[in-house]
Amino acid sequence: MKKNAVVGQSGGPTAVINASLYGVAHEALNHKDSIGTIYGMINGIEGFLNNQIMDLAPLEESGELELIRTTPGSYLGSCRYKLPEDLTDPLYPQLFQRFEEYNIGYFFYIGGNDSMDTVSKLSRYAKKTGSSIRILGIPKTIDNDLVETDHTPGFGSAAKFVASSVREIAVDASVYDNKKSVTIVEIMGRHAGWLTAASALARKFDGDNPVLIYLPETSFNQDAFIEKVRSALEQTPNLVVCISEGIHDESGTFICEYSNAVGVDTFGHKMLTGSGKYLENLVKERLGVKVRSIELNVCQRCSSAMLSKTDHKEAMDAGAYGVKAALEGSTGNMVAFKRLDSDNYKIDYVLKDVNIICNQEKTVPIDWITDDGADVTEEFIAYAKPLIQGEVTVPMEDGVPKFAYRK
Repeated sequence: MKKNAVVGQSGGPTAVINASLYGVAHEALNHKDSIGTIYGMINGIEGFLNNQIMDLAPLEESGELELIRTTPGSYLGSCRYKLPEDLTDPLYPQLFQRFEEYNIGYFFYIGGNDSMDTVSKLSRYAKKTGSSIRILGIPKTIDNDLVETDHTPGFGSAAKFVASSVREIAVDASVYDNKKSVTIVEIMGRHAGWLTAASALARKFDGDNPVLIYLPETSFNQDAFIEKVRSALEQTPNLVVCISEGIHDESGTFICEYSNAVGVDTFGHKMLTGSGKYLENLVKERLGVKVRSIELNVCQRCSSAMLSKTDHKEAMDAGAYGVKAALEGSTGNMVAFKRLDSDNYKIDYVLKDVNIICNQEKTVPIDWITDDGADVTEEFIAYAKPLIQGEVTVPMEDGVPKFAYRK
């Protein structure tokens, strides 16, 4: 008897997480000889535990599946649900009983670090109990911090948005040149500064804004920062500075913690915000110049307005590759990207053991950051530039984007 497949989305949304969903669903629907029903989990593994699933086949028949390709966010809904560390917890047999009820033979989970933790635990439990379910992770994260892969779907489009937005901010900041001013742009990035580093792609020429870029991979010194700003203002009177939300001092204290109490999320991560505002007040107090801070906030992670064609295609391909791998017997792995040595950008899709991926973080290499910790090198530019190439046409309706909505 044919087995069914189920796919879910977890963690923060991106501009292309639904492209990966499309890749999984479309490929699975093309293998009706091997796969029966393809289900979607509503709100990830947490929703599945509550029997919240939907059949994805009608979406193809209605044309909605095609619309999902360019819809940002998580069409199926997301969750931040942490499975128990102890594999003897009664939740696991409950979950696998549910798999049996739906005749699930293939499980696909689209997400980042914490989602790969879910894939790891489920695949280890399946192995422990002799279950034949094939469990695969499909990568997703704007943070680009998954190990064992050159980059992750979601990063390219978010990087394109950041670079484009910072270029627009720099142009806006330059219209008045009679007085010195500083604009501080706060960008997502807790421990890994990949997205903030992408602001360097906004530059049109050597010395262009953003002049200063600070990542969480190095310690942030407030006095040194003020002196850098003071010096940079002599050359660039309308200065743009980009910072990661997770910049911290030498002791590991987040800069945002200097100004407010910071709460934690379900996974124990500090909820960071306010680094830009703190530095705005610091510059105002120390230098007495006009200063403003801008937080790109959620727009940077899932805007469809600046989709990278490269990112979009790779996200779909990753989903499809995961289905093919599962049909060939793979389990306990994550789809990963291997960049080939070539003058022209090209990748291979490969499989990596999810157990060595989950709960790890890939940070920007230190040698891709300048010695003073205030910029990135040409090596980063060469790495990131191919990932933001190409545009995607998003369907429009009455002058605004037409998105797929789950009824």
